[in-house]
Amino acid sequence: MAGVCGGMADYYDLDPTIVRLGLTVFTLIAGTGVLAYLVAALIIPLEPEY
Repeated sequence: MAGVCGGMADYYDLDPTIVRLGLTVFTLIAGTGVLAYLVAALIIPLEPEY
């Protein structure tokens, strides 16, 4: 939705699918994935357009 997983995958040079699966696992196990996503969406700056 906000591009957090794609941005984190790009920053850490990972496949976005791995980051999305990690978020899903955190959400299903501890329920903290949604909260972490919302916090990251607010904190991580937008990518500048060149």
